[in-house]
Amino acid sequence: MADELPQARTLSENWDKTAQLMMGGVSLFYLWASSFGVLSLQYFRGVAVLYSLVVPLLLYRGWRRARGDAPTVLDLLLAAGTVTGVGYWILEHESLAYRAGDYTWLDLSMGVIVTIVAIEAARRVLGLGMAMCAILPIAYALFGSYLPFIIGHRGFTLRRVIEYVYLTSDGIFGVMADVVASFIIPFVVFGAFMEVAGVAKFFVDLSLAVLGRIVGGPAQAAVISSLFMGTVSGSPIAETVTTGTVTIPLMKKAGFPPHIAAAVEAAASTGAMIMPPVMGAGAFIMAEMANIPYLEIIKVAAIPGILFYLSVGVMVYFESRKLGLRGLAKEELPRLGEVIKTGWYLFIPIIVLMGLLIIGYSPGRSAVFGIATAIALSWIRPETRMGPVRIWQALVDGGKASLFVAALTGAVGILIGVLALTGIGIRFSYILLEVAGKNLPLTLLLIAVATLVLGLALPITATYLMVAVVAVPAIADLGVPLLTAHLIILWLSLDSNITPPVALGPFAAAAIAGADPMKTGWACFRFAKIIYVMPVLMAYTHILFTGTPAQNFWAVISATVGVVGFSILSTTFFLVRMTIFEFLLLALATVLAFIPSPVTMAAAIAIFVAVYFWQRKRADAQLSTDPPAEIAMK
Repeated sequence: MADELPQARTLSENWDKTAQLMMGGVSLFYLWASSFGVLSLQYFRGVAVLYSLVVPLLLYRGWRRARGDAPTVLDLLLAAGTVTGVGYWILEHESLAYRAGDYTWLDLSMGVIVTIVAIEAARRVLGLGMAMCAILPIAYALFGSYLPFIIGHRGFTLRRVIEYVYLTSDGIFGVMADVVASFIIPFVVFGAFMEVAGVAKFFVDLSLAVLGRIVGGPAQAAVISSLFMGTVSGSPIAETVTTGTVTIPLMKKAGFPPHIAAAVEAAASTGAMIMPPVMGAGAFIMAEMANIPYLEIIKVAAIPGILFYLSVGVMVYFESRKLGLRGLAKEELPRLGEVIKTGWYLFIPIIVLMGLLIIGYSPGRSAVFGIATAIALSWIRPETRMGPVRIWQALVDGGKASLFVAALTGAVGILIGVLALTGIGIRFSYILLEVAGKNLPLTLLLIAVATLVLGLALPITATYLMVAVVAVPAIADLGVPLLTAHLIILWLSLDSNITPPVALGPFAAAAIAGADPMKTGWACFRFAKIIYVMPVLMAYTHILFTGTPAQNFWAVISATVGVVGFSILSTTFFLVRMTIFEFLLLALATVLAFIPSPVTMAAAIAIFVAVYFWQRKRADAQLSTDPPAEIAMK
């Protein structure tokens, strides 16, 4: 992601070493602090905020023409001010609590500096849209008295706003700082160590060895390798550029148009945000915001995550048949036995991580043991052995990768602080319910529109946060369980990665494929549109294991059959290209399949079978007059 932002710097050797020291040091610090360390709250959160604000000033330019090899004088002044402001908060933490309501001019001055830099750090790393998500709430707090009654308030002074976002636990040093320190950094660093150990190449080779020869084999390998990588990565863009450099050229070689090859990889990589155990930052933020155990979140999120990849895989298969493509020759693929022999042990760190989470270890401690396992196992093969240099590089890579979420810390803290100060979060939920008439489908539609609009400017995690803080109460008031409400919004926020005109995942894949970015974006949207179906299933069925065992069973079965039907329908191709009548019949069957009932399931399967035999008859008729390749293209 950093490579696509025009402000990213290529630092000179000395400044690069300084930045690496910060990133690697912070990774090491939080691996210790989140697992075995005993640390006061102000140090635990304060260092995370300091890192999230200072490092962007070094790594990213403030404007396009600023020097690209070193920070400017202004950058250094802002960094010095940040160190002073955050250090002041850490050292004066107890004293600030004692003089609450009677803060000094020095307290407020430090707050002004930290607030300004929080907005600037978000702008540099994530763009102006993220910065506006902090600026507009401040403006709302200051000028709310001029707004209509339904959204207005009595208005607050700048002093009161700064006091709230800098000096209370609802602001910059609040929940987002805790999430970054406790969860994001340890898990992202775990992913970095797994990449150094060679997990990306192993997953791609394993998927190619198993699936490379079937119809659309390289594309299927992209989907499966993305599923595996999604368990450790949690970053759609990082996953796209990691596995895509191998899978996209292979898909093009197999006959996929460049924009389709790029779209498949980008769509499959999007699942990294919803695939346990990492799930980007979503699961960790949910755990903090909703006070729900992390293990409970990843347990119920697993089935929807797998169904996402099933949907993309089915679409890829039938898209390949529609294009008349075949798999790769056996000679072009890695041998399965050899792949397993050289990389089987790479599953062990993931198993260790999951096992420790299940038996009750903290996420931070589980990540540390997973990293230790990866380091130990890396010595099995000479080319992956991790000595001090490679271990340090993994720490640096993890620190840098986590910056894309850490940079949200200040801006999101400001947003949450203003929402709490003004009470607009509670009123927004009331307004949403009134506008929707307490109608759940309409409420979901309005939230989908909100995530779509915000997703044009913000990444997935930021979109989810912005919407969740105000919309979760509205969904919960309609009888939807709290965890379900959070997962609905997270799934709807995925469109920020795949929908043009701002679609970083497809655009990164398009750069690898040499394809048109907009064509890639729209094709990716087509492959990933199950993201709009799954939230409806979460709201109306027991796909998240909210019912009895029988209800849960039928929910999973119906969702699986429905996802397959929906994915076939989306390609408009079964054995041959569908007629309008066949399309409508399969649409009816898909709707029936999504209803968790033996009767509707039987009806859906009967319609699928009828359409299959009808298409088979059409295919046989065409085969007698056209060559097979031409049939596929018709």
